[in-house]
Amino acid sequence: MEKFLEAATVIFNEKGYQAARLADIVKLAGGSMATLYRAFGDKVGLVHALMERSINQFGRSLDELSSSSLPPHEALEQAACKMVEEILSPARIACHRVVIAEGMSQPELRDWFQAHGVTTMEILLSRYFAREHDAGRLHIEDPDLAARHFYMLVIGGVILRSVNGRMGADDVPLAQEQARSAVTLFLNGALPRT
Repeated sequence: MEKFLEAATVIFNEKGYQAARLADIVKLAGGSMATLYRAFGDKVGLVHALMERSINQFGRSLDELSSSSLPPHEALEQAACKMVEEILSPARIACHRVVIAEGMSQPELRDWFQAHGVTTMEILLSRYFAREHDAGRLHIEDPDLAARHFYMLVIGGVILRSVNGRMGADDVPLAQEQARSAVTLFLNGALPRT
């Protein structure tokens, strides 16, 4: 099954969802069309499996944040750097390309990704912000809103640039530097200090 997922990542990134053919994925992965159909059902099932694997890998950085005892600035920087590294993985780029390009024609995939990927990550961030607020280490009046802002500030632009081909795995160091800067801006704001 892994070979099919790896091949699907390559083909979806090269051709996009609509132009990707299962025959191309089978050819690249080896195996047979019958095996692919047994494992995933169809192209939608294959994309769903790719998204599920990607979401599980992405969640690890926020699981680590949830259990971190580091000061917020350090913990959030570590999480942000891991988040952008995963966002720029070929599998995650393929998932985002499908969700963004096919969201209107494949609403079930788009909605599943939102519910299991984005919303789940925002919930984990919100819990972290609430915990740090309660401990007096951060002042966050609305943890849910702060989570949405943080998520978009840190990785929103990375997602857009990776989907349109302007950023990829080679850009991880630059994206991590930008993520650290985003954490500082998030925590300190932009107003002059008095």
